[in-house]
Amino acid sequence: MITKAYSSFFAELELNNTRDWFQANKSRYEKDVKAPFLALLKQIIDKIQAFDQEISTDPKAAVFRINRDIRFSKDKTPYSTLMKAGISPGGKRSELPGYYLGISSATIHIGGGMFGIDKDQLKKIRSSITSEHEVLADILNATDFKDRFGELKGEHAKRLAPDCKAMLEKAPFIANKQFYVMTEIPMADYLNSDVLSSVLMEYYNAVYPLNRYLKGLLI
Repeated sequence: MITKAYSSFFAELELNNTRDWFQANKSRYEKDVKAPFLALLKQIIDKIQAFDQEISTDPKAAVFRINRDIRFSKDKTPYSTLMKAGISPGGKRSELPGYYLGISSATIHIGGGMFGIDKDQLKKIRSSITSEHEVLADILNATDFKDRFGELKGEHAKRLAPDCKAMLEKAPFIANKQFYVMTEIPMADYLNSDVLSSVLMEYYNAVYPLNRYLKGLLI
């Protein structure tokens, strides 16, 4: 269960993002943040497995480190101010479609699909769109999908091959270089609540058809 103590930890970390503060409060992090987040992930993974059996079953394999990689960043604060997880086949670094969860002091971030797509994968996806764009269009226009995520996100290519360019009017998503969705809901509504995993599953059920479509092209 995500509690007020979880929210308070990140609210304080946002104001004191230093190694000294974190080390002094590490026991709070382990008890009030990491443990309940892993417990929530376990609930979610068990439920997702009912329809997507290929995801990793280990919650620890899904969690991103709270330590930030600051080597190439202008922001030198050492810690993320939210817990993040990627639920996919092979864990968080998988190149296959998956499900995303991030929880900060005030916001729950929910998403899915594919963010990192290489050239060969993108070629397969665009080839499918060119030959049968209605399949992906039906997924993106489904009521559950639109109600929870609105529309597909991702960077757009500035240049397209002629066959792809010809599809732009019918299928504007053929210009996407990424195929993912992301939305946010307020954390305050679900503090100390047993229903959070069920609410999250409404979103993951809605994104599953997109994941299934993408995975079918790439495996």
